[in-house]
Amino acid sequence: MNLAEKNVLVVGTGISGIAACELLLDKKIRVTLFDGNKDLDLEKVYEKSEKLRTVPVILGDLTEEQMDQFDVTVLSPGVPTDIPMVNRMREKGIAIWGEIELAYYFSKGRIAAITGTNGKTTTTALTGEIMKNYYKDVKVVGNIGIPYTSVAADTTDETVTVAEISSFQLETIHEFKPEVSAILNITPDHLNRHHTMECYIRTKEDITRNQGKDETCVLNYEDEVLRKFGEGLKTNVIFFSSKRALENGFYLSDENIYYAKNGEASLVINIHELNLLGNHNYENVMAACAIATAFGVPMDKIVEVLKTFTAVEHRIEYVCEKRGVKFYNDSKGTNPDAAIQGIRAMNRPTWLIGGGYDKQSEYDEWIEAFDGKVKGLVLIGQTREKIAECAKKHGFEDVVLCDTFEEAIMYCYDHSVSGDAVLLSPACASWGMFPNYEERGRIFKDIVRGLKE
Repeated sequence: MNLAEKNVLVVGTGISGIAACELLLDKKIRVTLFDGNKDLDLEKVYEKSEKLRTVPVILGDLTEEQMDQFDVTVLSPGVPTDIPMVNRMREKGIAIWGEIELAYYFSKGRIAAITGTNGKTTTTALTGEIMKNYYKDVKVVGNIGIPYTSVAADTTDETVTVAEISSFQLETIHEFKPEVSAILNITPDHLNRHHTMECYIRTKEDITRNQGKDETCVLNYEDEVLRKFGEGLKTNVIFFSSKRALENGFYLSDENIYYAKNGEASLVINIHELNLLGNHNYENVMAACAIATAFGVPMDKIVEVLKTFTAVEHRIEYVCEKRGVKFYNDSKGTNPDAAIQGIRAMNRPTWLIGGGYDKQSEYDEWIEAFDGKVKGLVLIGQTREKIAECAKKHGFEDVVLCDTFEEAIMYCYDHSVSGDAVLLSPACASWGMFPNYEERGRIFKDIVRGLKE
């Protein structure tokens, strides 16, 4: 498709929508901005980007007549692809794109794309640092917080782009083809959006849709869905495993990470040389190693970064110690499986803060993973009663319901003793109480650091 001759509608005025508009403007493409909020304060949008003052804006409802003006619509990731407006556009033959597809259309160079239910941000950040240790021009973009569209115009044939890709973003790809893709794991999440687990799995696997025998896909051997998927792929597959030795790929054994080729294994690193905690993080490390190896990065350059890399913000992030109590911010634990990794990483008796927006998740496995570590579960938000009932069903009675975030933190601090930990790992999205998990994590850290000794 030649966008130069098309009329493009960008849906959504958040960070992705603004970046998409700016890219289209820079490329001299005819663009219109749409937002369903008829009372939207456009001045606040223009404060984020003065360039958008020249863009026509439609607020509220999109009429049939207005719809007929457009050839392509670019959806922000938060806009479901099955709402009536989008379905009507599809019926009219309007191409439905997203940020990733638009950025890919204009970008140059080599691309590594990382998805999965959990671990995407850590793996993307680590892979990005490894690439920067070897290549001169590296962009780290996507769901990690930097829109791919904001850097696409700056890429060259020498650029290496490392992109964190969410399932929402994968719903709207068409031609997107990374040189190396990675699917870290697949566990239930976002079923309020994808409706069925089968649809969610299929969406994640779509990251490989356009890859062929010259491209590579990195997969978790211990995820049964991904193991079976990998066996049928036409791409080159690199597996990683945290539970068994592999003939080919990366694996964890006796606290060491190894790289095997045709049955010959060489030591990569001992886990005690890493600054990351938990088995899930060792899987993230192996995935990053596999991606970097497929990109031709020498192992010594990879290991240099592994020894210095620290946890990303909001992912089992150590905050501080007060009165002998250690505080950890795992606000990015926005689903039960991610929160399971958070509690497994704790090596102290732990006061756990959970709850938030209801994504129709089930919490049984999370409660079962407490495994004697959790002294008390302090719950907030929309899901607090649902989680409390689940906990009591599993025989866990040390549950407290709080009305505010600060109340939950203070309860944990008042009841903890030296040698305990307080962990924010909600197992839920932040919406309803906070605009995003980052803000939830920042507020947690601010409150904790202000606690009196």
